[in-house]
Order: sequence, then C-alpha cells, then structure tokens
Amino acid sequence: MVPLDDPTDQRLTTYNALTDAQRRAAIDAEHGVFVVEGQLALQRLAASPYPVRSGLCHPGKLDVTMAALAGHDVPVYVAGRDVLAAVTGFDVHRGVLALAGRLPPTMPADLVAGARTIVVLEGLNDQENLGAIARSARALGIDGLLLDPTCGDPLYRRCVRVSMGEVLHLPFARIDDWPSGLWPVLEAAGFECIALTPAGDAESISTVQRAAGDRVAIVLGAEGPGLSSALLAGAVRRVRIPITSDVDSINVGHAAAIAFDRLRSPSIAFGGAEARASALNTRHAAPR
Repeated sequence: MVPLDDPTDQRLTTYNALTDAQRRAAIDAEHGVFVVEGQLALQRLAASPYPVRSGLCHPGKLDVTMAALAGHDVPVYVAGRDVLAAVTGFDVHRGVLALAGRLPPTMPADLVAGARTIVVLEGLNDQENLGAIARSARALGIDGLLLDPTCGDPLYRRCVRVSMGEVLHLPFARIDDWPSGLWPVLEAAGFECIALTPAGDAESISTVQRAAGDRVAIVLGAEGPGLSSALLAGAVRRVRIPITSDVDSINVGHAAAIAFDRLRSPSIAFGGAEARASALNTRHAAPR
C-alpha cells in the first residue's frame, strides 16, 4: 500500500486522461496498458490472463482492493477523491481503479481454431454496446469476437466496466483486410456465417435450427448503418428478429443477447453444477 497525495506523481501518469478518448488511446499504446474501473471488474481482472500492473483507490476502498489483488505482487496506490479526480479527469465515485498490461494480439485463425460459436462485429464503436455484447457473449457460450478495423477497443475502460469485466475473459481478434480477409478465416474453420439484419426479406431467427456439431459465426453491425452490403452478400444466411410493426428496431446489445440465446450450441450446458465447475476451472486455469 502506497499513500500518494500529489496528482502529478509520475507513478500515476498511466492513469491520466480517462475521459479523453484520444489522449487515453495514446497513453495505452505507449505503455501497452489499459485501465479497469470498479470492484467487480477488478475482481474479474485479477482472475484473467491479463497481468495486473497496479491498483489505485481511495481509502474507503482499500480493503476490497487489497483483497481483490491478493496474490498479485503489485503496488496499490491510495489517494483522496480530489487527487483521483485530478489524475483521471473525473470523480471516481466507484473508488477503485487498476492498471493492466495488454497481451499480444490474437491471430484470427487462432481464435476460430477451437471455437464453436463466434461473433463477428462490424462498425461497433459504441463502447457501452460493445461491453453489453461482450457480457452476453460470455454468459451465453460465445467463444470469441472477430472485429473489423473500425470497432472500438474491447479493453477501453467503459467497455470493461459495462461488461462487468467479462470481456477480459473473452478472446478477440481484428481483421484489417475487411471484409475480404474474413471469409478465408471462417471458411477454413468450417463456420456458417449468419448475419442479423432488420430487412423484411430476411428469414426469422426462430426458423434457424442448429445441430450440436455446427460451427456458427453470428454477424452484427452498428446501430443505424447496420451491416455493409459486402458483408451481407457474403453471409450464408440473413436472419431477423421479429418485432412489433410499430417499433423501428431494438438496441444492438439486446439483439445480440437474443441471437446468442437462439443460436447457442446444443452441446453447451448452462446452469447448476456444470456452470459452477466451468467457472471454477476458468479461474484456476487463468495464468497469473
């Protein structure tokens, strides 16, 4: 535990500018880090493969921060809320932050190699929607995310917070050559590409039947523009979620959760002892 009372202390530089996306991205890239906010997200970080660099909290959250980081040999900086606000650029009312190191990028072919269900995201740059999708993906048996070059950073603070830290346990990879670089990756691994669209001529998602051995890629686009014509043209199936005629659309995060549930693999068991055992194995297997 290291008490600090100077917001210009160099040890806090990597916590700067948390509300300035452009400056924050530069800091993250320079130091190879990202910031986690909140007690629950901190606990999920501590159990994840990402290396923890340090913790930062106000005195009232010292006990929970130290407990979450037990077993991690890192400093925990303690400062008043005024110092935290001066460092980060906002009132850290949750009182808990942590800095973690990024891992080497995952190659798309490696991500799909052992997967049964993946999500392909195009143009998802709203961090809250991205975090909500990641949380549902973890809860409903998705094995990983494939992102286009314009998607937001899954490790951005707001995305991690909205996902309740679950994005830290969900592999992701980017494909720069989009979408032409996507198809060889999916085809080589035997994935069927199912694109979600509100188009009236798309088939209802309720008609999709999935066998236990099927490998499925669920494709989602940003709210408003939706999926590009090139991506829709390359999909094996185009499906829609039927909604009442007087409602224009539903949030992409909600649509994602519905699709994940409807298209989940029949071979995956959820709930009860199976879920508890899976969660325990994940925690024990996470490298420290």
